[in-house]
Amino acid sequence: MGHVNLPASKRVGGPRQWRVLDVVTAAFFGLVFLFFVLVFTSLGDSLAASGRQTLNLSASDPHRRLRVSAAIEAGQPHVIEACPADTADHMPCEDPRLNSQLSREMNYYRERHCPPLENTPLCLVPPPRGYKVSVQWPESLHKIWHSNMPYNKIADRKGHQGWMKIEGPYFIFPGGGTMFPDGAEQYIEKLGQYIPMNGGVLRTALDMGCGVASFGGYLLAQNILTMSFAPRDSHKSQIQFALERGVPAFVAMLGTRRLPFPAFGFDLVHCSRCLIPFTAYNASYFIEVDRLLRPGGYLVISGPPVQWPKQDKEWSDLQAVARALCYELIAVDGNTVIWKKPARDTCLPNQNEFGLGMCDDSDDPNLAWYFKLKKCVTRMSSVKGEYTVGTISKWPERLNAPPVRSTILKNGADVYEADTKRWVRRVSFYKNSLKIKLGTPAIRNVMDMNAFFGGFAAALNSDPVWVMNVVPSHKPPTLDAIFDRGLIGVYHDWCEPFSTYPRTYDLIHATNIESLIKDPVSAKNRCNLVDLMVELDRILRPEGTVVVRDTPEVIERVARVAHAMKWKPSIYNKEPESHGRENILVATKTLWRL
Repeated sequence: MGHVNLPASKRVGGPRQWRVLDVVTAAFFGLVFLFFVLVFTSLGDSLAASGRQTLNLSASDPHRRLRVSAAIEAGQPHVIEACPADTADHMPCEDPRLNSQLSREMNYYRERHCPPLENTPLCLVPPPRGYKVSVQWPESLHKIWHSNMPYNKIADRKGHQGWMKIEGPYFIFPGGGTMFPDGAEQYIEKLGQYIPMNGGVLRTALDMGCGVASFGGYLLAQNILTMSFAPRDSHKSQIQFALERGVPAFVAMLGTRRLPFPAFGFDLVHCSRCLIPFTAYNASYFIEVDRLLRPGGYLVISGPPVQWPKQDKEWSDLQAVARALCYELIAVDGNTVIWKKPARDTCLPNQNEFGLGMCDDSDDPNLAWYFKLKKCVTRMSSVKGEYTVGTISKWPERLNAPPVRSTILKNGADVYEADTKRWVRRVSFYKNSLKIKLGTPAIRNVMDMNAFFGGFAAALNSDPVWVMNVVPSHKPPTLDAIFDRGLIGVYHDWCEPFSTYPRTYDLIHATNIESLIKDPVSAKNRCNLVDLMVELDRILRPEGTVVVRDTPEVIERVARVAHAMKWKPSIYNKEPESHGRENILVATKTLWRL
């Protein structure tokens, strides 16, 4: 009642003063509360990641990207930011969030589709929470750290088939598969009743829709080197599991384009419930398998439609295509069929229900980088030389026997021999003078970014490694000679991301790294060194090694970028016997966390 008798000015001023104090007090306590939320809860991590994403996306402005790249290469202090936590398994060209809007026809949406560079954040992909240095080979074939790929979908869905299971802090791999739940070893032994699985007759294999690549992993005991591939699909990480196990693998989809391999490179092509519709689209997929399979090689299909319930029509069509191409039926064992490809163009698919015909003489069967599938059968006579299974040198003799297909280059045989000797000398220098951990269990998955004839990989033959030999798409197509040596690899353009998961290689080797981004005609850069090295950081395992050979000027630029990515680089002189003006950079990727 006393307030009623106060002057008007007093009655108005009092409440206004208290409202201001309330606002100030509430704001103070709100800030304190927000501080504790950000520091002590996962919301803080989420908001921080969101902020980083905004920062990184802002760096996607093309002019800013160029300025950042130029500043790093010029040696100005700069640290490339980390990507958000949810990019730990990011593959730029196989991003389901982007590709899901594309056409479903012939699985086009599941093939490579790389976003424009200006839409790609310039940042470093982080490891997942709890990441550990990978289990070493050969133990890794049987178990890996669960925390390195905490994705349980395959174990939950396929555990009863022997694919993998969770056991303590590990994923365990019993070696099974959908069509061989009792283990790959028993399945390979069964195939050995019909196919020469040992003795060096077969060396290179392709496993389509490989799952976690147990088939390829256990073929290594037979000295058969398998390129396993599968798309990024609902299981999320098949190929990542395979590579974490130390088994050669690659993300790919048989859709509208040829696979990035040369013609007649694989001695054996295998499909175990890969669900590829081989006879669809006028047998386009069977024709692509035929392009890849070496004359005299073997095709094995297990699972549907081979003697499968309610798939009589599909099974009949599959046999009809094989007959049209004169494949020899070796065996039908339960749900497994084995064919042998003819060694010569002895059979022309003239009259057949699929309309199959031979490609004309102008067709280059080795063109395979973004090259559309053809509806014609590759002529074996289009590739000169003796490379048929049974006549090509057995393994390991074929490793150093000059490949007939090396003659694609002028004086190819002499160049090949000199290249082989050069890399024996260089690898010895790497091990003895640069103390690179080649030959130790620390290095299993190796990539050669500019493989040429595969001399670097051949020099590592006695080491417990496998090498992904990459032949740049704008350079001479020497990948067929690499396969003739009994090695494996792919075509690729290094101005695009590579088709693999993050953290999948222990050592990456690059000779003349600047040539990978230059146009061979204009000599101008098609992309920049910073983007290339950020991609290498994505695919390199923490504590992994990068070895680069190039001119001193280029090596200095590479070192500057390495520092910006938190790598630890060292620069060395080349080996004394080497000619030319080169330095060697050896860099280690540090294990950092968000």
